[in-house]
Amino acid sequence: MMSYRLIRPLLFRLPPERAHELALRLLRGIQHTSIEEFLHRRYDVSDRRLHVDAFGCHFENPIGVAAGLDKNACVPNALGALGFGHVEVGGITSQPQAGNPQPRLFRLPSDRALINRMGFNNEGAVAAGERLRSLPHRRIPIGINLGKSKAAPAEDAPGDYRRAYEAVADVGDYFVVNVSSPNTPGLRELQERAMLDAIIAELRSAGAAPLLIKVSPDLDLGAVDDVLAVIAEHDLEGIIAVNTTIVRPSQLTHPNQHESGGLSGAPLTGRAIKVVRHVAAHTDRPIIGVGGVDGPDAAYRLIRSGASLVQLYTALVYEGPSLVRRINKGLLDRLERDGFDSISEARGVDIED
Repeated sequence: MMSYRLIRPLLFRLPPERAHELALRLLRGIQHTSIEEFLHRRYDVSDRRLHVDAFGCHFENPIGVAAGLDKNACVPNALGALGFGHVEVGGITSQPQAGNPQPRLFRLPSDRALINRMGFNNEGAVAAGERLRSLPHRRIPIGINLGKSKAAPAEDAPGDYRRAYEAVADVGDYFVVNVSSPNTPGLRELQERAMLDAIIAELRSAGAAPLLIKVSPDLDLGAVDDVLAVIAEHDLEGIIAVNTTIVRPSQLTHPNQHESGGLSGAPLTGRAIKVVRHVAAHTDRPIIGVGGVDGPDAAYRLIRSGASLVQLYTALVYEGPSLVRRINKGLLDRLERDGFDSISEARGVDIED
């Protein structure tokens, strides 16, 4: 932590997207080397109390990398060496696309937040699939986040998602239908019941499983219930709550709050917990909780609210790689304090009947 705090001011002199690319290059450079093994020994927290089994996968700990950090599936094993229990790569689309014009990623340091309007920039599903097939081994489970191509018309969305899935069908441990990013025009309209039904039916017919849906924090709880109805109808394996928000909370102080795009980070914590708690009270499907996880307290609150697993991204920008170890150690402290023998025992204890 101390070493990252010395480096962070230098990184923050770079534009955010360049700093992100630099971090990925560094991780790619150490992946599959002795340095990766050294990092794993330093950052891994191995304890059976952290183990989680969900949608047919086993996770050594509940903390994962949210989609958006490793868009092109370049560094899943290096991220595993930092102590993560899983990584979700993407969002990937059926065809390569450049995304939105730069600048499209903004820091809000005083709010411990980011705003992005990346627009699913990625090298395409075929490239991601080839890269994952070339891994000599897998350190952690890998989820694949599927997005709609910007060029695909809404009526072709089911087929477009299917084409992306088919390019990576053999290399994902789970798959995510992302219909909630605010940065592809019209994408959030796909959360409406009829279109979501069509997308899920198409993916199921292609054999997609385990299959999860990622929902927006900006849906009212009635609309969340419509998504849960689709999950039940198609017997999906889980749900991810939540994506970034287009809402700008009143407590934001940084001038970059006026940039368009999806807000992530600390200001999203309360909404993420509210949605996770609502979802957990209305379904028995496993939930991945995302939004504002910047330490063990936020992660534990999501778990107690009903999340089986937790993901983060933004907090890494502000806290650095030791964050994951600190969260996992902190979760063990909280389990012991509260008398729980495992993450599973703590899950959902704060849900009101």
